Amino acid sequence: MVVHAISCNMKLATIHLYECGLVDFLDILEVCDMSSCTFYWILKLWQEMGDVMKPLDKNKQGQPCLLDHEDIEYLIQLICQKPDYFLNELLHLLQTNHFISIHFSVIHQELEHAGMSHKKLKSIDIERSEELQAEFVACMAQYNPANLGFIDKVSKDEHTLS
Repeated sequence: MVVHAISCNMKLATIHLYECGLVDFLDILEVCDMSSCTFYWILKLWQEMGDVMKPLDKNKQGQPCLLDHEDIEYLIQLICQKPDYFLNELLHLLQTNHFISIHFSVIHQELEHAGMSHKKLKSIDIERSEELQAEFVACMAQYNPANLGFIDKVSKDEHTLS
């Protein structure tokens, strides 16, 4: 027998078939692919609580989310604009602009969860290097703006001359 999740509807159906006596007990277990131990456990829940599912333990539900999607997007946007923010600076910006007071470790955890690793931050920082930007501007300054043409590789059609 394979271990698998049994839906609430399947559990209710087995209980009703058993209580009504419409189908033989062994046939119910075979058709529902359920062990007798599982069936009696479900039956016990049904008789004690009137439900086939265990109630959720509210003490084991985990931490509530402190930042919603908009807050995380705001943090990512800030980091993309200036990748060398410190966590306490991001914390201050969240407090003043989004009125959220949390610990900086939550910001770190959420950024890691969103996929912002040290490696990604370093690559963003390199792309935003002021020295490289100044070098690019100096290189492009030698050209007349009327002589520059820009093309997007996505919009280029191999059959078109322009």
